[in-house]
Amino acid sequence: MAFIRFTDRPAFRNPWLEFERIRQGLDELAHSYTDQDRGRMHANVYPALNVFEETDKMVITAEMPGVKPEDLEVSLQGDTLTVQGRRTSQNEEGIQSFHRREIESGSFSRALSLPVKVDPGRIEARLANGILTMTLMKAVEATPRQIRVQTA
Repeated sequence: MAFIRFTDRPAFRNPWLEFERIRQGLDELAHSYTDQDRGRMHANVYPALNVFEETDKMVITAEMPGVKPEDLEVSLQGDTLTVQGRRTSQNEEGIQSFHRREIESGSFSRALSLPVKVDPGRIEARLANGILTMTLMKAVEATPRQIRVQTA
């Protein structure tokens, strides 16, 4: 008498099952990063900017801790505003090794396309408490105007 073995395996293989296992593995890999790691992936965009618009001007603020005003350059070419500069290290000459180093030093550059036209002659930049505030007055054609409707 012949014995027939029964297993948990199906009689035929589903070819899509392997793709599903690969997808699940990739999902697990993507979710295995901690929030700290995700933050580090986006930390290379420096300086961090806030951009907002008022009726007659654009205001852009940028984080600049440890940057001196003489090490900064702000320029406008067409509709592109560029902030570039250098953050120097603080008293690191005698240090042989770090236990942890998160404060970066060196050159940086950040370019931003402006959403409206601005007047190149009316741009102001101020650095205070590690925050660079750039005020760009809108060009006359970009400023909204109220037009009065007259009767005939």
